[in-house]
Amino acid sequence: MARSDTGAQILDIARDLLAEGGLGALSFDTIAARLGHSKQAVLYWYPTKPDLLAALFLPWLEEEAALAETAVRDARDGAEAIARFVRALAAFHLADLPRFRAMYLLPQTLARGATDPRERQVLDRVHAITDRLYGALAPHLGPDPLSARQQAVTVHAAVLGLVLMSGLAEALDDPLKHGATGLIEALIARLTAA
Repeated sequence: MARSDTGAQILDIARDLLAEGGLGALSFDTIAARLGHSKQAVLYWYPTKPDLLAALFLPWLEEEAALAETAVRDARDGAEAIARFVRALAAFHLADLPRFRAMYLLPQTLARGATDPRERQVLDRVHAITDRLYGALAPHLGPDPLSARQQAVTVHAAVLGLVLMSGLAEALDDPLKHGATGLIEALIARLTAA
């Protein structure tokens, strides 16, 4: 179901609030005030904070998976697939650190053990998206499907770790001693070393 202009405006405001002040700045009252509508109008579109966060981060996860699929599609071997995957995903996340934080840090703050059917639907979508993400890289990493998927997960985790360190440095205004390009290439070299 497509969102109206109001639903899209709510998401835009939520993105801005997250970028400005993190999860603590994200409240339905603040969104309503910026939107110029009542809190009930916001709750109509996103009844709970998890609903709102899912509406933010699921499209970004979809975009990340699509980017990974495109990046590795024509790779000739595992090393080239890893290099393309790392460069594409690192560039995607480093270009928008607030988005990265919302995608990978905010979901960790939500309650565990989804019992609400809406939460279960979100988790099912996340699982389908991550299957696509790892499924794009895994076929390039060897004939054993289990081992190849494990390797794909660790490559992705390594990229996220590099982005996390860059995000920490940015948040603390403590620049890294090495530039992003050099770190990305060093990660690729380490991951593809025989």
